Amino acid sequence: MEAEKVKPCEREDTVLKILEKCYRFTKADEMIAIGYYPYFRPIESAQDTEVYIHGKKMLMLGSNSYMGLTNEPRVKEAAINAIKKYGTGCAGSRFLNGTLDLHLELEEHLAKFVDKEAALVFSTGFQTNLGTIAAVVGRDDYVIIDKTDHASIIDGTRLCFGKVVKFDHNNMEDLERVLSRCGGNGKLIVIDGIYSMEGDIANLPEIVRLAKKYQAGVMVDDAHSIGVLGEIGNGTASHFKVSADVDLIMGTFSKSLASIGGFIASTSEVIQYLKHHSRPLIFSASIAPPMAAAVLCALNIIITEPERRERLWYNTRKMQGGLRQLGYDIGKSETPIIPVVVGENMTAFGMWKRLHEEGVFVNPVVSPAVPQGRALIRVSLMATHTDEHLDMALGKFAMVGKELGII
Repeated sequence: MEAEKVKPCEREDTVLKILEKCYRFTKADEMIAIGYYPYFRPIESAQDTEVYIHGKKMLMLGSNSYMGLTNEPRVKEAAINAIKKYGTGCAGSRFLNGTLDLHLELEEHLAKFVDKEAALVFSTGFQTNLGTIAAVVGRDDYVIIDKTDHASIIDGTRLCFGKVVKFDHNNMEDLERVLSRCGGNGKLIVIDGIYSMEGDIANLPEIVRLAKKYQAGVMVDDAHSIGVLGEIGNGTASHFKVSADVDLIMGTFSKSLASIGGFIASTSEVIQYLKHHSRPLIFSASIAPPMAAAVLCALNIIITEPERRERLWYNTRKMQGGLRQLGYDIGKSETPIIPVVVGENMTAFGMWKRLHEEGVFVNPVVSPAVPQGRALIRVSLMATHTDEHLDMALGKFAMVGKELGII
């Protein structure tokens, strides 16, 4: 019997059910149409204090390059030399053919930098959190996170088989309440050292105290703290002098270290375990040679040139003071990340648009990323910003804020 012929699917007037959500999403196109779309702006120059967009020079107040090293000649030269020696990539994972002597040298320096026995380099900071949390937290364990932790931490908890519990932002009473209910199971507290939207610092001494009381491990995401906090720019644990009490320290290369990638540091035993159990490490290609070389060079500059960090903090105090004096609400910011709270989402988009027109690059952050009615303009500073840069920025914030009725 001849099989019945199946007609090809008539696709012209139908959409596959799995893709319906994609075709229903129109918000971005609507924002583009009215000129209020602030994302995916094409920068035509190096990530520096001033950048070019569509041929227009703009003051960059939206970068995470806190040390201002992404366009540093020594860092670029180190990356170029690595390409000459190793080529442009490793063509495999760290687990198999993708480990270079350069990676091992970098890991040795990173471990020493954050005062740990060993370190392990991942291809991105996001993968570092995914790969560490998913590997360490088992089925009967608890992972305890701050409600405002970075998305990579949240996604890492989704990949693990443990129970996820959240506590109110930087609220130590709520953290203790959560810990007291976890019983005798394995517990890992995971927090940001500096919170990327609020700009405040985790209460690490109290977190460490509670961790000891309830026999929990502590992991600190120092993505925004490396270069910024610590005796030599080596992060939150160093800043509070509790390095020995923090079990895992994570950092990224895409901010102060002027590259791309991430690392986790801990005891030799923990790193050895992660090398053989972290799926994002084992099944991803390793960090490219120029990226690793750039990090090594940037790390050395951070350690040997403390005046950069001093300048960053000078800039931070000046900008925070200036914005507060203008009448802006900058929340609990105590770092180079300054949230300028403006209210509703469209107010934030409107302020972004006007600042952009005035030559100032900032980033709007709206709900649900922040609570409704607390939309903000995220300002982030570099060590290489000058007084002239900051005076110009404050002048534009004064003008636009008054124009929009925010101040």
